[in-house]
Amino acid sequence: MASRQGYSQPDVFRGDKEDEKEEEYAGPPATLDDLHIDELLHIIVDKGASDLHICQNSQPMIRLDGKLKALHFEKFTPTHAQRMLYDILSDDNINKFETTWELDFSYSLPKRARFRVNLYREKGATAAAFRLIPQKIPTVEQLNLPAVLKTLCEKPRGLILVTGPTGSGKSTSLAAMINYINENHAHHIITIEDPIEYLHEHKKCIINQREVGADTKSFLNALRGSLREDPDILLVGEMRDIETISLAVTAAETGHLVFATLHTNTAAESIDRMVDVFPPEQQEQIRVQISNNIIAVVAQQLLPRAGAKGRVPANEIMIASSAIRNLIREAKTHQITSMIQMSANVGMFTMDQCLRDLYLKGLVTLDDAYSRCVNKDELTKMINTPQGGSGVQPGMGPGVRPMPTQGR
Repeated sequence: MASRQGYSQPDVFRGDKEDEKEEEYAGPPATLDDLHIDELLHIIVDKGASDLHICQNSQPMIRLDGKLKALHFEKFTPTHAQRMLYDILSDDNINKFETTWELDFSYSLPKRARFRVNLYREKGATAAAFRLIPQKIPTVEQLNLPAVLKTLCEKPRGLILVTGPTGSGKSTSLAAMINYINENHAHHIITIEDPIEYLHEHKKCIINQREVGADTKSFLNALRGSLREDPDILLVGEMRDIETISLAVTAAETGHLVFATLHTNTAAESIDRMVDVFPPEQQEQIRVQISNNIIAVVAQQLLPRAGAKGRVPANEIMIASSAIRNLIREAKTHQITSMIQMSANVGMFTMDQCLRDLYLKGLVTLDDAYSRCVNKDELTKMINTPQGGSGVQPGMGPGVRPMPTQGR
């Protein structure tokens, strides 16, 4: 990477101060002339940010602890943005982008980090979003995720859904679970991703990672082919259509452990989303198939850590007990949340129970907990009731209840 005279990384970062007020700078914004994208990406890694945004008439923006911050550079012109972004594209990817005006791909800083990149057009100019993917796959413990996730990875067959909005850490949680299996069991794992994010080494497992667009035409094609490739475990990056959902459930039914993601916020919503894509005459059958093969739903979102840098995962865990399976089979998914609330003894807890525990532990603010909760009245009731929590601390597994914080 070429260096630029006068470039000093701390001088281009706005937002180091605790009060988040804009800093005074000794000089004008750094120029974008001849700047390579790698210089901005190194800042992302050094600052611990998660995203970089590039678009016309804006300074480079990074997302740090969930909040957008500006880097002290000049604003991008359309020419600056296109030149910088096209510099890292192959001729084939340029042709693809100029055909569809959308492009997903991955990009690496050698020995430092990988990035998931989405290239797009806005107001006639080229723009992009870069998402940091750390080189080293974090563990379940390092992510402060519920220990029950490792128990789920021990299952020989069935369907495990990891759900949540965009940017909620689904890919990272799945990578941690796959890595746990890789370190403890000998299996053949096939992942189907768009694009490939975390790179898995062959440890105890053989892991074949297939990228939509580069290694296969679609999730559906890859999933069909994978069933003839002797897999033990399948990871489907996203179930986007009726055919992929149907085939993923069938794969679980025929003896495979299947991990998949959905953009849903709760366990009940996830089951409904899968069923609702089918025509009415097929919904009873798919409900039966899901009820017989679902192992768990892990819903997730990320909240700012109270009083510190970083973010905290909040989860909802639904484990497919016989009672849960009956509710799915009988189309009573509206009762799933209540069933989860009463099942802390087997490792289940709702999103609101988890938010309650995170607040009482001082890990998130009350405002943030309320902004992410499913039912504000229910959360208030649980906070004011000493025994109203989940009984589960994220990362601790079932049976550990946090003590209420004094003065709250």
